[in-house]
Amino acid sequence: MCHIVRQDMSGFEMMVLAAAAAAAGVVNAVAGGGTLITFPALLAFGTPSIVANATSTLALVLGTGGSVYGYRRQIAEVTPWLRRFVPVSLLGGLLGGILLTTTREEVFAKMVPFLLLFATVLFVTQGTFRRFAGLENPSGSTVTPHHPTVWLAVAFQFLVALYGGYFGAGIGILMLASLGCLGLTDIHQMNGLKTMLGMLINLVAAAYFIVAGLIDWPKAGVMTAGAIVGYFLGAHYAQRIPQHRVRLIISAIGFLITAVLFYRQFLRS
Repeated sequence: MCHIVRQDMSGFEMMVLAAAAAAAGVVNAVAGGGTLITFPALLAFGTPSIVANATSTLALVLGTGGSVYGYRRQIAEVTPWLRRFVPVSLLGGLLGGILLTTTREEVFAKMVPFLLLFATVLFVTQGTFRRFAGLENPSGSTVTPHHPTVWLAVAFQFLVALYGGYFGAGIGILMLASLGCLGLTDIHQMNGLKTMLGMLINLVAAAYFIVAGLIDWPKAGVMTAGAIVGYFLGAHYAQRIPQHRVRLIISAIGFLITAVLFYRQFLRS
């Protein structure tokens, strides 16, 4: 288990970490991938990698409350879907958190860029995929939560939750891609559902990290404050943007995160 050496934070460090968490909150409220902002920020100030991952997870999940409040109406509209996805999200998030503290990161980390690239392409081409896979009725209506093919999405959500508990960068893109392929078309409802599920995934992982003693509490406190502001602003203003523009933003974020991870894993010396 990683030993945490806590040092007093300077005013500059506090400002940078709070700003990083606020930016991550905005990104997570719209699409996902905020971990790629908070995680490197913590590493830059000497936080051990596993502690940085655990601290980032806790800060972002506590800050999610602002985003959940911003999407409260949309979340109420997708309650039937929550009943399908919540159990596997909780289980996967817990197992992913345990996996982080018992296995090496290298092999799994090399899979992440490919997983995110697949998810982003799937999100962009979801309409074609639905028609090809027969997930869309002739009338164009959405697959219901009781449709047999939903269990494929439930299985995929478990894998997303497992990854989310382990590291979590980009789980929003993965969930949006899955929901889009099911036939959900209202991007704001999809974002509300994604936000609630992401919160639950990270909540159980964070609870395990607390028990395991992996949290740098002073840094977590500073970043939580920034994340709350970022999540609320992201959820609030994203709903004022036309849906097709939100989709373009999500696609751009997905490809950007993928490019960054490919560079970090395979190109950076």
